[in-house]
Amino acid sequence: MSNMSTLISATGVWQYIIFALYMAIMITVALVCRKKSKSVNEFLFANKGVGGWLTAFAYGATYFSAVIFVGYAGKFGWNFGLAAVWIGIGNAIFGTFVAWKVLAKRTKHMTNTLNARTMPDFFEKRYKSKHLKLVASLVIFVFLLPYSSSVYQGLGNIFEAVIGLNTTWCILILAVITALYLFMGGYFATSVSDFIQGIIMIVGVVVMVFMFISGDKVNWSEGFSTLTQNGLGIIPSTAIPAGKSFIDSSAFNIVIMVLLTSFGIWALPQSVHKFYAIKDDASIKRGTIISTLFALIVGGGAYLMGSLVTLFVDNDTFINILGGKTDRLVPMMITQNLPEALLGLIVVLLFSASMSTLAALSLSSSATVSIDFVKGYVKRDMPEKNTNILLRVLCLVFVGISAVLAILQIDAIVTMMSLSWGLLAGCFMGPYVLGLYSKKLNKFGAYASIISTFIITISMIVGLGIWQTGGGSFVAVLKAGISRSPLIGVVSMIMSLIVTPVFSYIFKDKNISEGFLSTIFAGKIDKQIQEKQKNR
Repeated sequence: MSNMSTLISATGVWQYIIFALYMAIMITVALVCRKKSKSVNEFLFANKGVGGWLTAFAYGATYFSAVIFVGYAGKFGWNFGLAAVWIGIGNAIFGTFVAWKVLAKRTKHMTNTLNARTMPDFFEKRYKSKHLKLVASLVIFVFLLPYSSSVYQGLGNIFEAVIGLNTTWCILILAVITALYLFMGGYFATSVSDFIQGIIMIVGVVVMVFMFISGDKVNWSEGFSTLTQNGLGIIPSTAIPAGKSFIDSSAFNIVIMVLLTSFGIWALPQSVHKFYAIKDDASIKRGTIISTLFALIVGGGAYLMGSLVTLFVDNDTFINILGGKTDRLVPMMITQNLPEALLGLIVVLLFSASMSTLAALSLSSSATVSIDFVKGYVKRDMPEKNTNILLRVLCLVFVGISAVLAILQIDAIVTMMSLSWGLLAGCFMGPYVLGLYSKKLNKFGAYASIISTFIITISMIVGLGIWQTGGGSFVAVLKAGISRSPLIGVVSMIMSLIVTPVFSYIFKDKNISEGFLSTIFAGKIDKQIQEKQKNR
């Protein structure tokens, strides 16, 4: 399947031309935007002048990667049918609309006032703690790596199934193109690329869903009726499967996935970064609507497509041919039921979804290491020019490490993404989200959130693993426990929102004055900054 003759006969030369054209566009974006990243602020934030349209598409394109289409859509569509669509709807409502309403304006104004460049930098200046900055930066770098690697794996699997391109080559191509436009153009190049990629994602999802729904196996309504009759309708079942527990019911798992994927995004550095760079309040209002519609179309469409998978792949094929691996369901569904003329579009759609997410992850991680660790601890007097160079180099390093991990196939894509997503969100949910609104929070509450998240994660992995296996081998216990990472992530987020204010109340921080808190929450400095920008 990976040899050239099979490749060309399976997909057609013209599809490679489409893919090559797409890559040429991305390279052009990098070349055109290279002059927009001469300083650190330009490289990281495009001088905080990004409009609502670009920011909205950047947020959405970062949110939805190939993992959603390949891992989540296939897995939950197979297990829960049409009810999986609620995850996409939840992502649009809570993960996008409510997130923008709650976070965007407060993040923009407070980070301006504090002159914070990254999430760890925000923690240091908001909570007056250098060590908190170090801890947060280490957590971000370590756990963004498996997240990034899972994106590579998701795309590699579907490329190999759809066009026959070997997974390793796919990962290498993705790494090179992403590194190129990120290294040359920084956040502005990423935003422009995300806008182009977002349009491709919208068109691709709409066309793909239309083709599946209008096909013989669904025929607009008959397929939905079949799913409902088979217990895979829009209302998730509350029934407990034989020999299982309540946490295995469809309804429980749908709720957990809505909570994890919708609220987890609130505390992830790569998504929050978009609010640092947005231009003004008018852009925030515009971006809120645009990003919500984007999420509803792309996220909702992806899960709707996945919900139909049982109509196209029977159980025998799933077990005997796909080996029971849910991340192979969508690739088979696409290759066997869509015309060849669409495969080029689907390939570019999935490549776009992955590239935008990888660029955001790489930018967040490299900023954490260069600004928060190197400049924050190792070499505080490092010139801005050198910091900018280090930022670019570390982007390449992060992309390279992630690619190597993906090629080595360290873990399953859905498990990797769920665990890293939930752990990061659990560590930062309380300190970041509540820290934007409450003056009473301090560094002790922030530390408590991070420590409790690790304790909860380890304890629940072991506890749930033993409960499910009845005390089997260590590997079996570990594997069973990690399979419950969505539930673990949700529990961690909830605990973060509890322990952060509780420990802040118990332990008072005398280093934070009331005057300082009043200044940053009033946004006086930010207002001065905005006035200067208007007068330019």
